[in-house]
Amino acid sequence: MSRLVTATIHMEALQHNLQQARARVGGGVQVVAVIKANGYGHGLITVAHALHQADLYAVGCLDEALQLRQVHIEKPILLLEGFEGEEELRAISQLNLQTVVHSEQQWGLLQSLSLKQPITIWLKVDSGMGRLGFTPQQAEALLPELQAHPSISRVVLTSHFANADQPDHAMNRQQQECFERCCVTTDLPRSLCNSAALLSNPTAHVEFVRPGIMLYGSSPFADQSAASPQLKPAMTLQAPLIAIKSIKAGESVGYGSTWVAEQPTRLGVIAIGYGHGYPRQLPNGTPLLIRGARVPLVGRVSMDMITVDLTALAEAEVGDLVTLWGEGLPVDEIAQQAGSISYELLCQLTSRVERVAG
Repeated sequence: MSRLVTATIHMEALQHNLQQARARVGGGVQVVAVIKANGYGHGLITVAHALHQADLYAVGCLDEALQLRQVHIEKPILLLEGFEGEEELRAISQLNLQTVVHSEQQWGLLQSLSLKQPITIWLKVDSGMGRLGFTPQQAEALLPELQAHPSISRVVLTSHFANADQPDHAMNRQQQECFERCCVTTDLPRSLCNSAALLSNPTAHVEFVRPGIMLYGSSPFADQSAASPQLKPAMTLQAPLIAIKSIKAGESVGYGSTWVAEQPTRLGVIAIGYGHGYPRQLPNGTPLLIRGARVPLVGRVSMDMITVDLTALAEAEVGDLVTLWGEGLPVDEIAQQAGSISYELLCQLTSRVERVAG
């Protein structure tokens, strides 16, 4: 019996979800697949190969782009947080990468250098997110200089919604109008939509969209399942059932004795815990799947083990594979139980979990 914890990455599901993104935006709109944070925990290289039909990849930093280039992936790659220092900027040029420019410091460095290979930059406009980016007024003033600079081959205007996961939020319209005012005097390509905006706001699709979480089969909306936009889960997280035991009514299990049996109970012990990235804060009753049936978590999640109530599943045996999330048990549901979001659960899986392409 192996105690290996595995995350099976479903290549077909990734490709299906990309097709769903394309179907929503139609022809003429380029799809930037966001694969930062190790492909949202799914494995950077695996995800890149699966999403080879995307028009561009977007990563968080130069190190992630380097990993892709080292395995001979030549597709355009965008650095979402831009660059730090001259060495990174020259590497961007050498590796034929694209980069966000979001600050005066970055623009000052770019302005001062002569790059052998001109680059595409994505000028970040802060339309209301309040993090990175130039004000619309600053961006408009910069555009003539950017377009004339010999080290810049193309400029794309980009911004980011703060509340796209709440489609009726007033700030969505305010941000879109702010961004449109910034773009009104130019015919430069634009990008505004993440997954939530792609799915809920077709008027904001423009020339590029940047889907992230939807590619992995998770919903960006708290009140909507991934099944509604016809997404498929791209990861199945599984661990083995390593022990079964019986306890009496009144006996407890786990650290802190947070769960006490109200009746004679058949317990299962599963070889996964917060040391693998399974959330420690999950409460009693959180569902897991064994042989297609849901069983409840009981007791506190520890570093390497969790326990479940198997009383209603007499057929469960040591060696059975237990699904923590995947087909039939959406990661969104587990994230809600944890008081978190699917992004966090997927990204926090540790290196102790073996990713397997399936």
